[in-house]
Amino acid sequence: MDDSVDLDRFDSRRSTAYANRGLVATSQPLAAQAGLEILRKGGNAFDAAVGTAAALNVVEPTSTGLGGDVFALYRTADGEVGALRSCGPAPKNATVDAVRGSLEDHDDPSRYYPESRGYAVDGDASADDLGMPFLGPHAVTVPGTARGWETTVQELGRLSLADVLEPAIGYATEGYPVSPVIAHHWTGAEELFTHEHAREAYLFDGESPEPGQTVRLPRLGDSLQQIAKDGADVVYEGEIADAIVEEVQSAGGFLTHDDLAAFEPEFVDPVCTTYNGAEIYELPPNNQGLIALEALNIAEEIGAGDHPRESAERIHAFAEAMKLAFVDGHHYVTDPEFEEIPPLADKSYARERATAIGGDPISDPQVGVPNANAEDADTVLLTVGDAEGNLVSYINSRFAGFGSGLVAGETGIALQNRGASFSLDPEHPNSLEPGKRPFHTLVPAVAKLDEDDWLAFGVMGGYMQPQGHVQVLSNLVDYGMNPQAALDAPRWRYREDGTLGIEDRLPAAASLARMGHDVRVLPPVMFGGAQLVRRRGETLSGATEPRKDGVAIGY
Repeated sequence: MDDSVDLDRFDSRRSTAYANRGLVATSQPLAAQAGLEILRKGGNAFDAAVGTAAALNVVEPTSTGLGGDVFALYRTADGEVGALRSCGPAPKNATVDAVRGSLEDHDDPSRYYPESRGYAVDGDASADDLGMPFLGPHAVTVPGTARGWETTVQELGRLSLADVLEPAIGYATEGYPVSPVIAHHWTGAEELFTHEHAREAYLFDGESPEPGQTVRLPRLGDSLQQIAKDGADVVYEGEIADAIVEEVQSAGGFLTHDDLAAFEPEFVDPVCTTYNGAEIYELPPNNQGLIALEALNIAEEIGAGDHPRESAERIHAFAEAMKLAFVDGHHYVTDPEFEEIPPLADKSYARERATAIGGDPISDPQVGVPNANAEDADTVLLTVGDAEGNLVSYINSRFAGFGSGLVAGETGIALQNRGASFSLDPEHPNSLEPGKRPFHTLVPAVAKLDEDDWLAFGVMGGYMQPQGHVQVLSNLVDYGMNPQAALDAPRWRYREDGTLGIEDRLPAAASLARMGHDVRVLPPVMFGGAQLVRRRGETLSGATEPRKDGVAIGY
């Protein structure tokens, strides 16, 4: 069967989904059904968010897992706007010198630097020549997922953790058919996983699954059952913790039992700005939320949304605003407990920065975190709304695909490589330090469009995320597009190498090139994974990313 990931072949039309009792939007239909099932059983939006995220760990393991982190931006039924950050720090023994020394002890440290992710390292290179490893044990940070799920349900939901994990356990133990985009990304596991227990957990006779192939993930199912029975403690102080520590340390990493046991999620105050009358709420550092807010402020200052929607003038204005926001955010955003961060979301700051924008593209802006390789990272986003008025945007991620390449023993838990976002330059704000949280690309978001008109949304994909936020919000606010049309619209993205990537559906390529932009047409999968649920009065509406396998579904 020809069910490839060439999305340009498909002409399917989606309309906005509407419901009044509950609605889930995410990147895999079975996971959306899991969330809907939890809503039908009496759970609220937060219960359904955790249930959907857990199901995605099973049915979209290429982008998320228990070995990663969790973030949420939400509005409760009583009107509170809040945020959850459940991301683990670097191990207490992880220092720049320790990592470099560990790399020196290996015959070939370049094995942690895959050329497919932008590295091309001579096998004879010394540790001093290398940045933070992209793969392997040094890239593993404390996983925040299990504690984040548990905290979400306990503090904001009304069902038990066991209740909301039930659909995911069923998919893992009974099996499910793999969907096309996910099957495409799964192929990377064939090269990434070298240890036998990793290959046994996620490959089938040594190969990744084909679209439509039914697979079971019994080891992951067993871990989910342990968490359902004993709670998140089993991941941080029990048998699963033992497996995680043994896996990392046996490979030369620094993670300890104390690092896991000390971890706790945190509720944080969102950062906020307004854009052409809408209120936008994002996660504060160590996430990219300030980048999205600064870009919106600059875009508003220069009237970017006043131009025709697909015109070169509009894309130029927004892209230039993004460049400036990236320059600031990629330099300053890090763990705020270690570095002071300027007021990047202030309107006055944006007015000052906007003076740099003219008719020609800004040349050679310093965009990107050195060696972080975060531009095209992979993750999942889901959004849920319920009849009571709760809305939540929920992110679960390992950073890049299956993560570090390490799977913890017999648990089926692939460990994240979020530590790859640290710098080994001690002078950089995002330099590696013990107990420090790395720069995170992940940004769930909530927006108030009118007095009784709220939405939870996000656009996944490394540095595409804040750019996607800006474009989706502009589509809704400046041009009055409905939710699905706002996600379907062709996108652009500014890249670290100075190019301006566009989808071939955009008609402005030639005009942008004449303006001085280095324009490159990129495939649809490079432009993010958006999900959106909106509550307008008593009516819920939802939209899902047309560049993914997902669905927006309600009842």
